[in-house]
Amino acid sequence: MKIGLVIDTFNPQRGGAESWTVQYAAHLIRHGHEVHVTAQEFAPTTARMDCVPHRLGRIRSLTDRAKAAEETLRTLKLDLIHDMGMGWHCDVLQPHGGCFRAVVEHKTRLMPLLLRPIKRLANAFSSRQRERDALVVRQCESKKTLLLALSRKIAEEFQQWYGFPQERIRVVHNGVDSERYSPEACEPHREAVRARLGLSPETVVGVVVAHNFILKGVPSLMKALAAATRRGAPLHILVVGGARLMPWRRYADLLGVGDRISFLGSHSDAIPFYAASDFLVLPSYYDSCSLVLLEGAACGLPVIGTRQNGASEMFAEGIEGYTLDDPGNSAALADRMERLLDRDLREKMGAAARQLALRHTLTRNFENIFATYADVVGRETRKAA
Repeated sequence: MKIGLVIDTFNPQRGGAESWTVQYAAHLIRHGHEVHVTAQEFAPTTARMDCVPHRLGRIRSLTDRAKAAEETLRTLKLDLIHDMGMGWHCDVLQPHGGCFRAVVEHKTRLMPLLLRPIKRLANAFSSRQRERDALVVRQCESKKTLLLALSRKIAEEFQQWYGFPQERIRVVHNGVDSERYSPEACEPHREAVRARLGLSPETVVGVVVAHNFILKGVPSLMKALAAATRRGAPLHILVVGGARLMPWRRYADLLGVGDRISFLGSHSDAIPFYAASDFLVLPSYYDSCSLVLLEGAACGLPVIGTRQNGASEMFAEGIEGYTLDDPGNSAALADRMERLLDRDLREKMGAAARQLALRHTLTRNFENIFATYADVVGRETRKAA
């Protein structure tokens, strides 16, 4: 097939969606497909890939960007166009960031109750917000587009907020590279990293990987750690990601857990920190289908997630870890972390988490994505007949 992939930036270092798209393009090429990529910018490392690049250049306006992508794509004779959320001219739409209106609403609800009306009013007058919403409306108006939702949660949100018809939605959860993320890959790092961080052998370590600390529930996690610490729990939390960390360190000191939490900043590779940890925790307020949960599971770690994270749909309560109903319930989060002080329970859940990851590999994810193309190609063939 002659397949077009559309994304803002074709660069695996820019984020999860970008990294996935580069890997998926490589998978398609290995299987003999001709891949055309339309993007604003391309990473130098992608020049070695055997794909056909169509560079748009930097375009600030979301609308103009989508128009430029459409103009380029119309000149290509492609069998199928797969867009990650940049434009509206596509057969398959896969919005990795989730449902825009739902994201905005979740962020608004994180604010104090009295400030929420002001925030909603500000959103209504924000030209950027209106432009983004108009783009999604245009994407959803197409009568031929198939929506690839990363979780049932995202599928339901697009139906609720944009009226996207259920019959044109397919749910394909994320997959994980189970060879790169594995207990075997972690094992060489564990002792060295724990020693460097000053973690004693008896300390039970949790890790959270996040950049938007508010949205990912880091304040709730810090309060939960403080509560557990007051009860004598030998817990330590590693926070990987983020910037401007000093205010967060001060807040940790205020809660009395400054010596129980390490803010490590951004790292290109989280494996050493998965290796140093005994469980993964991500009390997120919104995630379409977080790869972090799958990465931790693939490394053999029990995971603590929330129902606001689409990835949690893959996990069974009390089997591979725990799923919280309310990310802000720090008491419940503290309880789940304290349960994981039990080494036998951690090992049992960690083994189950690894098996779950092996059922949701990146290769299987690619195969499931490609299988949905038959729905589009078959529909067009039937129309032509």
